[in-house]
Amino acid sequence: MAGPGDPPEGTPKGVPGGGDDDYRSVVFDESFIRAARLQESSARERLGDRAPAVRDRGPWSRTRGHRQVLLLVLLITMAFSTAVYLGIRSPYQAVAEREPEPLRSAVLPLAPRDGVPGGEPGELFAHSPAARFRTGADGVAMPAARRTGNFTDTQVLSALDAAKEYLVRSSLDPEVLTGSTVRPVRVLVDPGQHAQFDRSMDEPDDDGRHAATGWLLRFHPGEVTLADTGVRVRGSLTVTEAGPDQLEVTGDHTFVYAVKPARSADGERREGGGKKAREGRDADRASLFTVRRETRFRFDRGDLRDHQLEVVQSRLRAGPMSCSAETAEYLRPLLAGERAARAGPAATDPYTADGRPASGGCGVLAGAAQPDLPGRSR
Repeated sequence: MAGPGDPPEGTPKGVPGGGDDDYRSVVFDESFIRAARLQESSARERLGDRAPAVRDRGPWSRTRGHRQVLLLVLLITMAFSTAVYLGIRSPYQAVAEREPEPLRSAVLPLAPRDGVPGGEPGELFAHSPAARFRTGADGVAMPAARRTGNFTDTQVLSALDAAKEYLVRSSLDPEVLTGSTVRPVRVLVDPGQHAQFDRSMDEPDDDGRHAATGWLLRFHPGEVTLADTGVRVRGSLTVTEAGPDQLEVTGDHTFVYAVKPARSADGERREGGGKKAREGRDADRASLFTVRRETRFRFDRGDLRDHQLEVVQSRLRAGPMSCSAETAEYLRPLLAGERAARAGPAATDPYTADGRPASGGCGVLAGAAQPDLPGRSR
């Protein structure tokens, strides 16, 4: 058997032992050279311009190279197949494209029986049912996000987060409230509803489909301004499945705004629109305007992926406001000292959960919904 230093075919005949054993590890006979996989190019071959110093002379190396190529092709094919499979199985892949439902909206004005109380915003809030409400976005509380039958807790949280952001932008953003912009709201709306949204802003109509106030809350900038940007809010959000590929989020919130008459550039009070019987107006006094807003949002998997939503339904009960107020484009509060020309048939309290709207196009603002200022009789 050949030793570590022996040629592949054993020690050649005629090779002396003894003192030459020290050089056996560096002596290569013909059989050893033939067994090598690499072979040095001859002098004639190396005269070529691109001749390598050594070349692969055995079939083993060619076979190994072919195997490596086949293995690489197999790995690429497997990676591509895996990517396609994961893409098909992605939870955010839309099962089918569908057109969103159009928004359905309604506004019920709530007219006061008496004149509207006026005062400083802090005093009004302190003596109203909104005294313990939170301010701004903190009042739009979100429930714990729990998975449903077809949606993960992460997807449910995404829907709740988008719904809250929409309510904050459309009900609390001072620039939206004063009519300066609608873009912060529009970017959250599913593109399939953009045509309806744009028509509602450009040509508002009280037809249940194209009222600007169905999408957002805002006041006529020539009539009303905010007396305090800290809007008081209380309400809740709930999540349900509308189908295997749709989530619905329902919001029920009460927003309370401190408002006052707008002034022109020369400091004069601007006159509001609508038929109002006025008494004791004071441009320096604020008043409270309460909106009970019920909204329903829908999400498909594409909406969850893109952080957008469909606004399916919006219903407002708002006062104090005149029954004759046109509300398709703006909300038109009655201000401090003003009185409605006529009231509706039954009282409605926008603060209470069971305050159902009266039949017809107007209701009465319950006395309990107004600030209970010292010396004021209900």
